[in-house]
Amino acid sequence: MRKWFLIFLLLPVVFIACNRNKVVKIERDISITPRNSVTRLAVDSLQMEHYIEVQKLSDSAAQYLRNFYNSRNFQFAWLGEKGLTEQARVFYQLNKDYVDNFRDSSLVNVNLEKKMELLMKEDTTFKKADSSLAHLELQLTSHFFNYVATAYEGKINPEVIQWHIPRKKLSAVVLLDSLMANKNLKPDEWEPVNQQYKQLKKELQHYYTLQKEGNWSTIPIGIKKKYQLGDSGLTVSLVKQRLRALGDTSIKDSLPEFDQQLKTAVKNTQPLYGLRSTGTIDAALLKELNVPIQQRIEQLLINMERMRWMPVMPPGKMLLVNIPEYQLHVFEDHEQVLSMGIVVGKAANKTVIFSDKLRNIVFSPYWNIPASIVRKEILPEMNRNPNYLASKNMEQTGTRDGLPVVRQMPGDNNSLGRVKFLFPNSYDIYFHDTPAKSLFEEEKRAFSHGCIRLAQPVKLADYLLADQPKWTPERIAKAMKSSREIWVALKKPVPVFITYFTAWVDLDGRLNFRDDIYGHDQKMAEQLFLAAK
Repeated sequence: MRKWFLIFLLLPVVFIACNRNKVVKIERDISITPRNSVTRLAVDSLQMEHYIEVQKLSDSAAQYLRNFYNSRNFQFAWLGEKGLTEQARVFYQLNKDYVDNFRDSSLVNVNLEKKMELLMKEDTTFKKADSSLAHLELQLTSHFFNYVATAYEGKINPEVIQWHIPRKKLSAVVLLDSLMANKNLKPDEWEPVNQQYKQLKKELQHYYTLQKEGNWSTIPIGIKKKYQLGDSGLTVSLVKQRLRALGDTSIKDSLPEFDQQLKTAVKNTQPLYGLRSTGTIDAALLKELNVPIQQRIEQLLINMERMRWMPVMPPGKMLLVNIPEYQLHVFEDHEQVLSMGIVVGKAANKTVIFSDKLRNIVFSPYWNIPASIVRKEILPEMNRNPNYLASKNMEQTGTRDGLPVVRQMPGDNNSLGRVKFLFPNSYDIYFHDTPAKSLFEEEKRAFSHGCIRLAQPVKLADYLLADQPKWTPERIAKAMKSSREIWVALKKPVPVFITYFTAWVDLDGRLNFRDDIYGHDQKMAEQLFLAAK
């Protein structure tokens, strides 16, 4: 991005002066030289103000327009002496692709499209900027700003699903300047979207193709409840066809025999839906393969909307939780270095979607039991059994608002296990160990009160403390067996993102789907597809 794109935004610009309620025309600098000239066609400032008034643009939209044309000395951007510029043609295609992919009528402007299509078909030359040409120029710029707000910032307020990660910030004017500055433009390189968004867009186009082909019939379970190596039947044949349609090129035939090739394909497919890799066709796999294609398309659109919200991932170390995946991913300079299973909050105790920075590791922690848990779970047990606290290695340290203040002391049966990882937040969410290791064997792991339990907390502690030589694996192991809390501050806080994606492309380039465990997809669907339905 060229520095001047940012500099001009910082300069105070005055476009309109009022003198006795009269609009004063801002004269264009005609001393502009061929070196810094793009076109001789220029917008008259009074034409621009008339357009703003007639179109009833908001104050912010009007200021975007003024800022942009002032920065380029009122020269046209989309139209030159020889017709549409290369950038105008690129923008036309970007807008068309977006409307086609997302079936979004809010960015459909029939009159504008007809004018552009006509200009693209004809060899057109312009000698002067008359009022109709200026109107088209300003119309394209206004439409670009609407396009950015919809296609790159997102259509839904993230708070609809209690998404508390700060939304990606974009400057429509800076983006427009970058578009204009690019020659031999490649939209994939210019678009301000992350790689996951681009990958999901390709998958979306694939699913539209499958929908158009119309071969997405329900696969019956058949007489047998499971099909495995050596079995045969119509279900086997249909599963082969479905897997091949979804992109598994290893399937070579549609014969009804369950062969080794199909077993391998099924084993590779099951994890894409969060299922155990058994190599057996069962009801759980067929349920996923039978999800209506329109539902999958909407699931992709919903998750692409979320991808628009995501801020740019920071360099260095980063932790990312995907709640529906039940996984924590550890990245370093955008490369995944560690991944582990997690347990998240139950539907009644949803894990919050937010971001923060991990600052401390606490070995052999106390568990300061939240008042809500004391009220609902601990106090009734205390009333039934006077020795309940002692039996659970707990102690009462006081009373607050009529409730006992209870904590569980360090030990093997401590509910936080032997280590916790703190990124202080108002939701009281953190990572921690757990004595209930068997839970990680479950496919669906929404069991906690909201905090996130880790399958391999020692590995995470080793990784985060690798830059502190005194914290060797031996010392970490000893600290985890202590009878007192031991706090360690990280040298540099590590960003943590707790996200919610039910569709994404994994490191092997394969599309994954997961269940909407908290109903967030459903809430988004009501917003995204309300107009369409």
